Amino acid sequence: MLIIILIAIALIAALVAAIQGNSNNNAQIDKETLILYAAQVRQHANELERGIYYIMQNGISENDIRFSHPLAAEDYGDLSADTDKTNQIFAREGGGVRYSAPPENVNNGDMWEFYGQTALPDVGSDDAELIAVLPNVTEEFCSIINKSLGFEGQPEDTSSCLKSANSKRFGDGEQFSITPNVVEETSFSIKPAKQGCVRCTADNSYHYFYTLMAR
Repeated sequence: MLIIILIAIALIAALVAAIQGNSNNNAQIDKETLILYAAQVRQHANELERGIYYIMQNGISENDIRFSHPLAAEDYGDLSADTDKTNQIFAREGGGVRYSAPPENVNNGDMWEFYGQTALPDVGSDDAELIAVLPNVTEEFCSIINKSLGFEGQPEDTSSCLKSANSKRFGDGEQFSITPNVVEETSFSIKPAKQGCVRCTADNSYHYFYTLMAR
């Protein structure tokens, strides 16, 4: 009987160890997946920047750049109604960038946004930059992005937040702000801060940003 009890205890211990091992492996896989997703997000941001470059090469004014797409918010305009699409970043005649949803589980499912409302530390002048924002990312994803970029600590936006209101989307009705939002410069350990992930202190939300055009 004692032998049977000892065998049962050994089997239970082995089962617990196996479960713990699987949990650790799953956690590691999740982290590795987030690292891969972070690379994909940064790659898409690079594609957006190249699209802006192509449009500007065609002599398009910075105020006339547009981000219309059938799946994009109405504030960005109606792509089908634009007869000259050379200023459209998601049109083949313009920037030629694919309209891409973010990887699953890096944010709340919101699509990329585009604003001209924020001035970033040591990027261009004091004017607002044209930036792409992947809004409402998770804190874990934000941490991985910033670590990959070499940031120490968490960059913060204590002002109106670079993830601006829908009415501030870069389109026909709104371009660059005359009085831009200014992030908390001292919280950025790397400058110029062309890209990164900030925490907006007003609502404790996290947003990845990438400068498409410095001004």
